[in-house]
Amino acid sequence: MQHLVKHAIDATRDALSELGEAQPTQTIDTKKVFGSQAPFKVQGYSQSHELVPAIDPTYQFDPATTLAILAGFAHNRRVLVQGFHGTGKSTHIEQVAARLNWPTIRLNLDAHISRIDLIGRDAIVLREGMQVTEFQEGLIPWALQRPVALVFDEYDAGRPDVMFVIQRILEAQGKLTLLDQNRVLTPHPYFRIFATANTIGQGDATGLYHGTQPINQGQLDRWNIVTQLNYLDAAHEESMVLAKLPEYQNARGKKVIKSMVAMAGLTRYGFMQGDISTVMSPRTVLSWAENAVLFDDLHQAFRVSFYYKCDETERPILAEYYQRCFDTELEG
Repeated sequence: MQHLVKHAIDATRDALSELGEAQPTQTIDTKKVFGSQAPFKVQGYSQSHELVPAIDPTYQFDPATTLAILAGFAHNRRVLVQGFHGTGKSTHIEQVAARLNWPTIRLNLDAHISRIDLIGRDAIVLREGMQVTEFQEGLIPWALQRPVALVFDEYDAGRPDVMFVIQRILEAQGKLTLLDQNRVLTPHPYFRIFATANTIGQGDATGLYHGTQPINQGQLDRWNIVTQLNYLDAAHEESMVLAKLPEYQNARGKKVIKSMVAMAGLTRYGFMQGDISTVMSPRTVLSWAENAVLFDDLHQAFRVSFYYKCDETERPILAEYYQRCFDTELEG
């Protein structure tokens, strides 16, 4: 894993080096760009860079979540975005960064990410034909010294030793001590840190998110802002799908999308009532719509996009939901 992290650092070093000491001086009209007015000044970079995420012009911004993320960028607040899978937590951060031209790196905190990957270690390298021991920075000290937004995905799935490393940079000043190097690193003025999580500190009681665990309350307290991103309301979810799939931009297509979103809504309600254990996310709805175009069969597309992912004992309930939304029986 260390060599993969090193490769990622090497691949992006040149892209960030051109930023130098550049400052985000481009004032952003948040009402025009994000659809809601921020009560504080927001600035971004005037030029894009290799690490800036690509803009998705169809993305639907949630006002409260957008405001929290903008506060993170504008005022160096540590922002944790929590919500169900498929709500677009990481994408939300990326799409804000894209419109600010802010270089961004996402790191998934799966079980393979170790303390060494994040901090670094001594390694033997060749210098003028001789083998010498040299400290190779991990992702955190490297990013900490640059104007980059570091996003930790699946924050509630991180290993305990990894979480304590992150805790050290969540303080107000966020300085990082490299004990092996006798160095104290001061964050770049425009280094920013975000995280996303399916649960919010207490672990997973639903059974949906295996591998997640409770978050140390001392660490959770260090996040300045914790915001919750819920599923879009039906009208916005329909608009999102229609914007991405012009094939449905007709009377029949809009009716189909409306029924698909209604079906997703029933699964979410059923989940909250404890009737089913699997929910349709907006991502699933989009996949269903795309597969329906691919197969030219709405019902088969539903089966392969969602139905077969569910427990067999719950499929009769899903078939009932389907009949309500499409006025037809779902077979198979």
